[in-house]
Amino acid sequence: MANPDLRFEAEDLVTRDAETVWHPYSAIHAGLPVFPVASARGVRLKLADGRELIDGMASWWCVIHGYNHPALNAAVTAQLHDMAHVMFGGLTHAPAVRLAERLVELTPDGLELVFFADSGSVAVEVAMKMALQYWAGRGQPRRHRFVALRNGYHGDTLHAMSVCDPVTGMHTVFNDVLPQQLFVAAPKAAALDEPADPADVEALRDLLERHGEEIAALIVEPVVQGAGGMRFYSPDYLRHARRLCNDYDVLLIADEIATGFGRTGRLFACEHAAIAPDILCVGKALTGGYMTMAATLTTRAVGEVISAGEPGVFMHGPTFMANPLACAVSLASIDLLLTSGWQSNVERIEAGLREGLAGCASLTHVRDVRVLGAIGVVELTHPVDMPTVQPMFVDEGVWVRPFGRLVYLMPPFVIDGEELATLTRGVSDVVRRLRVRGDVCVGGDIDR
Repeated sequence: MANPDLRFEAEDLVTRDAETVWHPYSAIHAGLPVFPVASARGVRLKLADGRELIDGMASWWCVIHGYNHPALNAAVTAQLHDMAHVMFGGLTHAPAVRLAERLVELTPDGLELVFFADSGSVAVEVAMKMALQYWAGRGQPRRHRFVALRNGYHGDTLHAMSVCDPVTGMHTVFNDVLPQQLFVAAPKAAALDEPADPADVEALRDLLERHGEEIAALIVEPVVQGAGGMRFYSPDYLRHARRLCNDYDVLLIADEIATGFGRTGRLFACEHAAIAPDILCVGKALTGGYMTMAATLTTRAVGEVISAGEPGVFMHGPTFMANPLACAVSLASIDLLLTSGWQSNVERIEAGLREGLAGCASLTHVRDVRVLGAIGVVELTHPVDMPTVQPMFVDEGVWVRPFGRLVYLMPPFVIDGEELATLTRGVSDVVRRLRVRGDVCVGGDIDR
């Protein structure tokens, strides 16, 4: 039971929030519930009214080590004593150099250059600008379009939006002003050990054949398509995509912002297919969720073509590029991940998600239940009614943020068995109580 005094303070904060704060993917005065957080530690969020929630989202997939981790706190504190920030134009510093070296060491072979960015969306913008400058440097400026998969999602900035699915990518309102890209059907959902559907491969081949002279790059989310549908597909499709990009002389961009750093059971999802892209985007879990930071990696060949072409430099430079605090905590997060037994943790979480969510599959308003690594998805037949459903999860003591028809989990890797069981039980209980009303899923009584 929440402390009445704390609840009053929390309600006051919510009222003040509504007057001045615009939240992501929301309208002002929309009446959507927000829950003030007072502190966070491990996998638990402590609300301002005294309640505690087990976090099933890892704060949009980035807090892989949990909150308030002593090793990451120490890294930020130590770096703060030296400098919080310094411009990266004409200057460098040890955390950035060491982090770049570490990323080159850990990512697929051939990626030797690291460009630091502010966020995942910016990392995708950087990747696309690299591809455009690369082809301009090769004297083929007509190669300025991108191929993307249907059901894909790559971020919220302008060019990143242009390679999101025009329907499921959440950016349909901008379709008329976005650069017009080329889309190919998403590969059919499949298990990791299944071969790619030949029809999917042929569709990609046909598109590259018809439009190859104007294509700069193919961009994909390896194995897991995130916010565009939380879909899983066969790594074999990636192998075919890599070969086809080679055949048609098209760059391959891998967006691993959501999948990087162990989420799918491999350090990077490209490893499931044993392929290396020409350009790789990472972010989210890079800093362990401590601050915004991303990176775009590419080959030396791409870098040399860009540097030899007009205007002789890569035309991008964020103010907070290679922020020393972010670099220092990223290094600490990577070290912590690699020494934490993360693979066994992800396997344990995968088993717990499969067991804990299995009961949802028999419900008439559930379309599918799927699990891969530390990702669990319950796909409903209709979108969730957020004003009525979000508080139901909070009442169960768990933090889950559905979108559209998807109720999904991406918990921190440090979640223990009991916490995971509580999380999946809370999700299952809420999903079981949902009822289809009109064109949405709303709360209902529990069937006993």
